[in-house]
Amino acid sequence: MQFHPPRIEKSKELRLLGLRTRMSLEENTTHDLWRRFRPVSAAIGNRSGPEWYSVEVYPDSFFNSFDPGKIFEKWAAVAVDKDASPSPGGLEQILIEEGLYAVFSYQGSASEAHRLFRHIYDEWIPSADFELDQRPHFAVMGAGYKGEDPNSQEEFWIPIRKN
Repeated sequence: MQFHPPRIEKSKELRLLGLRTRMSLEENTTHDLWRRFRPVSAAIGNRSGPEWYSVEVYPDSFFNSFDPGKIFEKWAAVAVDKDASPSPGGLEQILIEEGLYAVFSYQGSASEAHRLFRHIYDEWIPSADFELDQRPHFAVMGAGYKGEDPNSQEEFWIPIRKN
């Protein structure tokens, strides 16, 4: 699998509305989270775009050493207007502050994306002029996202700062 360098982008503030859960890589409940979110997301009337967002909020020490049992927070969400009010179905807001991101474009099945993540964390970050920043990581799934289809497309936004 060939990996392309990311584009470096300063994001704008992003207000999302969605559901969250705590999980680990070992006990990954992403599928269940999205299964619960999709039906209630239809009631969101103030979406600011058609994209879907998968967000990970990692504790400070998460990347110090690999442990598939470490717990983190995972969100299934959509972007909403600034004046968003709480929605039905137990949805909550998460605000992602503006900041610098390495944006990796990915094409392939969702279950194979781990290869790109291994490249990002094991190869790209150690050799880049950047380090991970302690902000949410997220994926943007637009019209080209097709789950397990090998032609599926999405972007992975990795928070960075200059070394």
